[in-house]
Amino acid sequence: MTELTHFDAQGQAHMVDVGAKPNTHRIAIAEGFITMQPATLDIIAAGTAKKGDVLGIARIAGIMAAKKTSELIPLCHPIALTKVAVEFEVLPEKNAVRCEARTETVGQTGVEMEALAAVQIALLTIYDMCKAVEREMVINGTRLLEKHGAEISILID
Repeated sequence: MTELTHFDAQGQAHMVDVGAKPNTHRIAIAEGFITMQPATLDIIAAGTAKKGDVLGIARIAGIMAAKKTSELIPLCHPIALTKVAVEFEVLPEKNAVRCEARTETVGQTGVEMEALAAVQIALLTIYDMCKAVEREMVINGTRLLEKHGAEISILID
């Protein structure tokens, strides 16, 4: 394992210096799941929640989260995102909704934190919108699937 990059030689937290890195096209894809009772999933799939279109609102929340990641995570660089896409898949066989977020930029640092933040906030929004009918929903499995840029590509199994 390599050293933690957010600490200097004295052990003090700092923002990593990316000034010498080249601008490259960078992409990150993350996923996560929220599981629930079948009746709750039916409400989401049918679009009949009292608060409105659950997945549509969760998509916007995920996009907003990606844009604000550096405000939420103290040592994360502000990034000029060129693309944020948040997609959902209803999985009746698992009583779950899968969320996938793709973030892109042309810059000096990666966008995986933005993709992960988008997934988490999108799933939290689903929870928030459906908690009146179920409070036992579980958010899990959030992880980075892919990272591309700066002459590297990582596909995670």
